[in-house]
Amino acid sequence: MEFIRKIISLNVGKPKPHEWKNQQTISGISKEKVENALLTKEGFIGDGVANTDFHGGPERAVCLYPYEHYEMWGKEFKKVFSPPAFGENICVSNMLEKDVFIGDIFSLGDAAIQITQGRIPCSTISKYNGEDLLLSRIVETGYTGYFFRVLKEGKVASNSLMKLEERKQEKVTVLQANFTLFHDRKNRKAVEDLLEIQELAAVWKEKLKKALL
Repeated sequence: MEFIRKIISLNVGKPKPHEWKNQQTISGISKEKVENALLTKEGFIGDGVANTDFHGGPERAVCLYPYEHYEMWGKEFKKVFSPPAFGENICVSNMLEKDVFIGDIFSLGDAAIQITQGRIPCSTISKYNGEDLLLSRIVETGYTGYFFRVLKEGKVASNSLMKLEERKQEKVTVLQANFTLFHDRKNRKAVEDLLEIQELAAVWKEKLKKALL
């Protein structure tokens, strides 16, 4: 069965000043919906990040957040969340963390992208959405969204399709990877299984290798 999904929103934005709880900060989380964007190895033209510890670079060139989580968080926090409230470049339905695997390759418009890691969220998500508990709940559930590297540059439109082109492995989903990194680093077998995946982002490999020491 073909795995094809339609984008719900395509979003880009440069870092800009924000004030949260009387503190000034620079963040790229505030993105705007666009009709078209050119995707390069470093990310979408017109997009940018401020906190390079958690975002940006060739292995985190594209951020996806599953659409289903918006309704779930909305019910939990009793407010409306709308894309791109989580700072994602693309919001897509039926692409939950449990349904995709590290290393999956997708065509996206004229481009090709590959899942490298789950997103490691930071406190900016809570600040931007005005919910102090949001970050901890995202980490607890593993509903982080995930990152891609760009294998082929190209134009992406807001109505582009994502099509699974190749699945490198079926052992570790993004959700399983998140659980191992966030909650189960003492599970040597789980860590070793994750490290066996060649396509896993280097920053995750470094963190997990330390867990084996």
